[in-house]
Amino acid sequence: MFDPPPNPELLSSLGRLVRGLSILFWGLPLALIVCVQSAKGDWFRPLGVVPSILVTGLLCYSLSLLETFQSQERIWLAAVERARVLAVLNLGFSPFLYWWSRIPSHPFLTTVVQLLMISGVAFLILVNPLLVRLTSMLPDETLRLETRFFTVLNRYILLVILLLLALYFVMVHIDPALPEQFLNWLLRISPLPARASALIYVIDRTGPWIVLFFILLPLAMTMALLWKIKEVILASVFGAER
Repeated sequence: MFDPPPNPELLSSLGRLVRGLSILFWGLPLALIVCVQSAKGDWFRPLGVVPSILVTGLLCYSLSLLETFQSQERIWLAAVERARVLAVLNLGFSPFLYWWSRIPSHPFLTTVVQLLMISGVAFLILVNPLLVRLTSMLPDETLRLETRFFTVLNRYILLVILLLLALYFVMVHIDPALPEQFLNWLLRISPLPARASALIYVIDRTGPWIVLFFILLPLAMTMALLWKIKEVILASVFGAER
């Protein structure tokens, strides 16, 4: 007796799902590196806006592949669509990184780059419930429990980062001196001996790198979940360890 042949349409859908997860796995850190370098470094400056558009476009493409899986599941499609809205926003904002690196004092370019930072963190937040919804359609209970636990932790960390970023940007737009005044008030009611001016100087000099440092942990956990989901699909459906 031979096993019945697998459904070609299902295999094709799962193949696109695996490709989408792989592209998202590699695209997230690549987008972070390229966007930071486009704004602050010289690696991609000769290429202009092309690198940032390519990497953010890659994330949009990965979501279009994910959307083809279980297209009758409305909750799953809604989760993919929410993430794709922010992916398209990031794609539209990405060329401004290069232009801002050329004219960093321009207020409009600065505002757009700040919006890109906020929408980038929000995109990573929305990727996590998307993974929860995906694992709910897979037959691995252990994977579902692990995904739920780590995505909740990720979302709390990223939500704190998002709120702090938004608060800082709003205060800077209202009054550039407002963050220093706010820190002075915090230091007056706390036992910390540091001066607000010193903290503001550090934030101004290393602000993007501070955000990058704190975002690496949830990014790494999201990548680990993406890889494990892909491995489970390959092992259980295709019967191969990759």
